This record gives sequence, structure tokens and C-alpha cells, in this order.
Amino acid sequence: MTKTTFDSIAQSEQRDHFATLKTLGGYLWVAGRRDLKTRVVIALILLIMAEVASVYTPYILKFIVDDLTGDMNPIIVLPVGLIAAFGIARVLTQGFSELRDAVFAKVGQNAIRQVALNTFRHLHRLSLRFHLDRQTGGLSRAIERGTKGIDFLLRFMLFNILPTLLKIVFVCGILLVKYGWLISLITFVTLIGYIYFTLAVTEWRLKFRRTMNEKDSEANTKAIDSLLNFETVKYFGNEAHEARRFDKAMAGYEKAAVRSNTTLAYLNIGQGVIVSVGLVAVMLLSANGVVEGKYTVGDFVAIHGFLMLLVQPLNFLGFVYREIKQSLVDMEKMFELLLVSREIDDTPGAEPLCEGGGEIVFNQVDFGYEDNRQILHKLSFTVPPGKTTAIVGPSGAGKSTISRILFRFYDVDGGTVTIDGQRIDEVTQDSLRAAIGIVPQDTVLFNDTIRYNIAYGRPGASEEDIEKAARLASIDGFIARLPEGYDTMVGERGLKLSGGEKQRVAIARTILKNPRILLFDEATSALDSHTEKEIQKSLAEVSKDRTTLVIAHRLSTVVEADEIIVLDAGRIIERGRHHELLVKDGQYAEMWARQQEAASYQEKLEQVLD
Repeated sequence: MTKTTFDSIAQSEQRDHFATLKTLGGYLWVAGRRDLKTRVVIALILLIMAEVASVYTPYILKFIVDDLTGDMNPIIVLPVGLIAAFGIARVLTQGFSELRDAVFAKVGQNAIRQVALNTFRHLHRLSLRFHLDRQTGGLSRAIERGTKGIDFLLRFMLFNILPTLLKIVFVCGILLVKYGWLISLITFVTLIGYIYFTLAVTEWRLKFRRTMNEKDSEANTKAIDSLLNFETVKYFGNEAHEARRFDKAMAGYEKAAVRSNTTLAYLNIGQGVIVSVGLVAVMLLSANGVVEGKYTVGDFVAIHGFLMLLVQPLNFLGFVYREIKQSLVDMEKMFELLLVSREIDDTPGAEPLCEGGGEIVFNQVDFGYEDNRQILHKLSFTVPPGKTTAIVGPSGAGKSTISRILFRFYDVDGGTVTIDGQRIDEVTQDSLRAAIGIVPQDTVLFNDTIRYNIAYGRPGASEEDIEKAARLASIDGFIARLPEGYDTMVGERGLKLSGGEKQRVAIARTILKNPRILLFDEATSALDSHTEKEIQKSLAEVSKDRTTLVIAHRLSTVVEADEIIVLDAGRIIERGRHHELLVKDGQYAEMWARQQEAASYQEKLEQVLD
């Protein structure tokens, strides 16, 4: 199976811009959303009407000038109607444009929302492998830039590029019909030269922008990583080291940004030269036509007006094109995330996990995180309904891997895992995970209130159920002593709470989830002995009459288990109850003796310190 990482995404070939636009188009012309489709059609009609009104203004200006420079006395006969028409045309141009933006706003914002939501959902569906390999800062930056890119693309491509293209068609057509092929040809060649020059130079400059993005993501990743590990940085006094790492990435960004801005000046100068040459050539031809009597002064003014209609947006077009190119690059990065394989997916026709007592069966399970790194070897054991099985062993034995397989964060390479007779790879992941509650070693809480973190076990739970879960987890007394009670903020990753308090919150939210299977993954290994005993009482209360799998390092926490499995290098080397394993005088007995000796020493040390 291919193991995709975020780094491999960054190194993959860029998606074709057309494919990116096609993907975005699906969010604009949404199946089943007649209201949005209607808005798109109306916006396009308003766009055309705005351009028609816009290109009509030079014509009106021509007639005004001709009237004023004719034989009639302008003091006696003013072209009031034409002047009024000129003003109305200007108002209509702006009015249609503003209405177009207003009508399309819901379509554009809905597209941004749906793209962001789909990306967010997809990221949560990706495998644990992807999220272990990812760089959070760079990933969040890619999503942020992608959504901003969509917003820019919609606003400027639809309402700047498309109107400009319509203007080019209308103006060149008018110049061809009214003023001959030469003026029309010069105008067209000027525009093509401008577009080609802009395209070529922008493609060359784009590499500097990509470098800016890479260095920006790198700096952002380093900053977030450093701030998330604030305490570790302080412990080792490495503030200056972290600043140097961040500054190195920012220095790369600075260098690329300077080159980008320098080359921008070359682009702007070249664009100005091309436009000026074309404008001068057309004005010379039209002025000569006036001298020869082919055109009126009004025609000269009209031709100049038509050219200004194109020159003004073209001056802006260079910037728009550059930003659209960058928006496409940013969108490609985000859309590529949607192409990442989920790796662990529901099988076609997967059914929900049926109700049952929660029997767990591992049958001849083989598993490895990499093809050349085998973790579990022909692992077989059963946890009967309502019973407690403990898995112990040294670090690296494969204990925590079992919990990840049970949650189906990974699929096994061989053998089967069943719950109540159903293979876990043949049931829906939602129903599987709903049946299992876990209290992990490293309890991570959301930066929200204690109430929110307990209620996370069952969002929407009543206040009564939340308080009941807190009582069963023996944390209600602690909460009652807090000035803000359940509304107390726990801080980033729960840092405002002690290890024992965090564990109790984790127990409470697992109680609230009310699963048929409980999984304790080293739930007390990071706690002191006194806190551990208190937490063990809560865990024992919670696990009554539930199927319970305990993964532990401290053997004192599993002496009451119905069966203890000793794991070493992914293989079961011993199994039985606590007293049976002590009688065997094998590895379990050796581990027990070492831990009892260490506990005795620790107890004596605490007595001395007291």
C-alpha cells in the first residue's frame, strides 16, 4: 500500500490550471442548487449589459463633439440629450457592475465555504499515518492561501478578466466596422503583444513567488512548532536557537521577495512601452484621418475613448494576471490535499457494527508500519464480553499498536480483528469508533471550558449528564472549587490542569460517550503513585460490566485483570492471571520484581524527603 505524506504532495507535479478551474467550476455551478445557478446566469447577463453600456459611451462622446464642432452655434443649441445620455450610460455601467457583484456574492461565498468545509472534512478522514507525517503550520497555511486564492480568483477573473475580454471583442469589432481594418489590427496586435509579454515574464517571475511561499510555510511551521513546545524551549534556554531557525527561513523569504519586487519593475516598464507604442500608432492614424477628411474630430475622440476603455483595465490586468496565477498555484496546493488517498476507508456496502456485549478477537494478526518493519507477529487473543484483559510488556513491544488497530487507524497486514463476530474492516468506521471509549496516556484537551471538554464525549449532552459523568470520574469536587466551575478554561492542550485533573476529564468524557468497550492506553503511567491510585479507583468504577482492554507498563495497575498478556517484540510470550504468571517465574515475574523494588525505593525516598 502506498504511504502518502504531505512532503510527497509538495513534490508532486502541479495540477493543470484547467483542471483546477474545472474543479472550482463544480462549486459555482452546483448540482441541485437552482438558486445558485440562477444567480450565475443573472450575473453573466448583468456583466454583458455593463460592458455594452461601457463601450457605448465613446459613441455618445463622438456625437457630442461633432455637434459642438459643427456649424451650429453651441451657445444656442446645446446637445443636452446626448450629454444626458452620456451620463446615463456611465451610471448604467457602474450600476450593472454593482448589481452583478451583489447577485454573484452568494455564489462566490458559498463556493469558498464548501471548498474549505470539504477540505476540512477530508483531512479528518485521512489516515493517522498522514497526520503523523504532516507539518501542521505548512498544512494550515496551504488551506488559508487556497481559500484566499479562490476569493481572489472569483472576484478578479470573473469580474475583471472576462469583462476585459468582452471589451476587446466589442472594441475591435467596432473599430473594424467603423474605422477600417488597419486601426483594428494595430489595436489587436498591441493587445496580443501585451498579453504575451505579461504571460512570459509572469511565468518567469512565478518561481520567485513559489520560493516565497515555501519559505513562508517553513517559517510558519517553525514558529508554530516552537510556540507549541514553549515549555521545552524554556527548559533548555533555546530561545536564541529558535529565533535563528525562524530568521533563517525568513531570510530566504526576504531574498525571494526582493527578487520578485525587482522583476516586477521590469514587467511594468515593458507593459508601459507596448501600450504606449500601440496607442501612439492608432492616434497618428486617426489624426491623419481627420486631416484627410475621412473622420470627424468626434471620431478621433471616440477612437481615443475606445482605446482608453482597453488601456485602463489592461494596466490593471498585469497585476490581476500575476495574482490569478498565484491564486491558481495556491488552489492547486489545497485541491491536491483532496486527492490524497484516505488509505483507511469503509468497504463498499459496509454495515454499522451490530449491538453486542463487546467481545474482541485478534486472530493471527500481522502488522507493520512499513513493509520492512514488522511490529506484530501472528497475534491472537480474545477479550470476552464484560471482562478485562491487560496487555503488558517493554517499550516497543507493540502494545499501543494494538489500540490503533482496534480503532482502525491502520489496517492489518494479515489475520483478522472482530468485535462481536464482525470484522472491523467490514463495518463502518463511525459505528466502530462509537463503540469504543479510550483514556490515553497523553490526554490532550481543547482550549475551551471544562464543560466543553467533558461534553466532547457526546456533543449536545445535557448539563445533568455532564455533571453525572464528572461525579463518576471523581472530578466534580475539583470543579466545584473553581471560581468559574464548569466554565473554567483549560488552556492550550489543557496546560492549566494537572496530569491527574486532565486524566479525570478524559475519564468523564469517556463515561459520557457510554461505549460498550473501554480502552485504557497507559492511562496512569505519567502520574505519581498517589494520583495513580485515585485514578485507578475511577477507572475500576467505570469499567464494571464493560469489555475492557488495558495497555499498561505499571503492572500494579493490572493485578485484578481477568487475563494478562505479556507481549515482547510483537509476540505473546506469556498469558494468565496475575498470580499464575508469578508462579511461572517468567518474564512477567521478573518485571514485577523490578517494579516492586523500584516502588519500594521510591516510597523510602518520599519518607526521607518528608
